[in-house]
Amino acid sequence: MEEQNQQQGTLTPKKEELLFSWRAPARPFKRRDRNFFTTVAALGVLIGLILFFLEGILAVAVVAAIVFLVYILFTVAPEEVEYKITNKGSMLGEKKHLWGEFRRFWFTKRLDSNLLVVEIVNFPGRLEMVIQVEEKSKIREVLEQYLIHEEAAPNFLDRAAAWMSKKIPLEG
Repeated sequence: MEEQNQQQGTLTPKKEELLFSWRAPARPFKRRDRNFFTTVAALGVLIGLILFFLEGILAVAVVAAIVFLVYILFTVAPEEVEYKITNKGSMLGEKKHLWGEFRRFWFTKRLDSNLLVVEIVNFPGRLEMVIQVEEKSKIREVLEQYLIHEEAAPNFLDRAAAWMSKKIPLEG
């Protein structure tokens, strides 16, 4: 039957098969101490004062919102989600991505979490999935059937974040 379809120029759709799945937090997370939040608040007040004199109250509101976001991200633990890799793509929770959206993948570590990073064509450009170190070899084996294992060169934001973390250490 499939031969006849191929001769006629039509393809039979393949059934989606689960290749690998795991459960992990939705994002990297590291609980911070009081010194970290004191430093962030002090920087927020300093930058807020400078921007108040340069731009006015609206710029201060933006700084306050960023400080609040940092506080929430480092105090509220992320929910646990299920990640799936199938023969048609991957699923992050309920969001499905097809193989055509992906370019390459690599592994990295941030905030004491091991991450699988997949470069994608659409915005935001990268998907980061938390993994356990024991799962790394199996994930790599499955993904290498569909994608190139190659780390992307750091972009402007990566370099700026690395520079800022060296110049303004937030850890005590």
